[in-house]
Amino acid sequence: MTDEVIDASTETVAGDEQTTDDGVDAERMLEAILLVADEPQSVVRLATALGRPVREVRQAIANLVADYDGELDGGVRRGFELREVGGGWRFYVRSDHDALVADFVLTQNPSKLSQAALETLAVIAYKQPISRGAVASIRAVNVDSVVRTLLSRGLITEVSTDPETGAIHYGTTDLLLTQLGINSLDELPRISPLLDDGQEGFDGDIR
Repeated sequence: MTDEVIDASTETVAGDEQTTDDGVDAERMLEAILLVADEPQSVVRLATALGRPVREVRQAIANLVADYDGELDGGVRRGFELREVGGGWRFYVRSDHDALVADFVLTQNPSKLSQAALETLAVIAYKQPISRGAVASIRAVNVDSVVRTLLSRGLITEVSTDPETGAIHYGTTDLLLTQLGINSLDELPRISPLLDDGQEGFDGDIR
């Protein structure tokens, strides 16, 4: 999609009356939205949320990226970054600190998983790769915070992005196999005997 088409669409999305030159304010608003976002957010979606033109939001994103990368005068490179993934933007820990964060999550901050987390993990394990929306549909509850917990524990990971919707698909990690004491997902028990009719909530090919 060309910049001309995107900017034209923004006239309907944001409205000229909401245009402002206060780029700093737009950056703070972006930080607030992206801080709670579970999936990458497109520029158009962010422009809609902020009520600002796409061009202004795109520039604000560029400013934030430069700021976090320490490229501005007197700036310091942050331990996180604003990264474009699957056509959208989201905060990520810098790869330089992956080992540190993994050690903290797995060894320095241990705690048991809640029942909700265990149920969500089971759905992902048996139905992967699967989107957060699909998991929520199966469990009939919002799973945003639970997915964040499982990601932070290193039990699931982002495996792909739907090219049409931008939805992230999740799968389990080798850490889960280690925690369960199995060599592969093929060793998971068949789910059918555990359900009343063997299919409820797990239609299609399932173990």
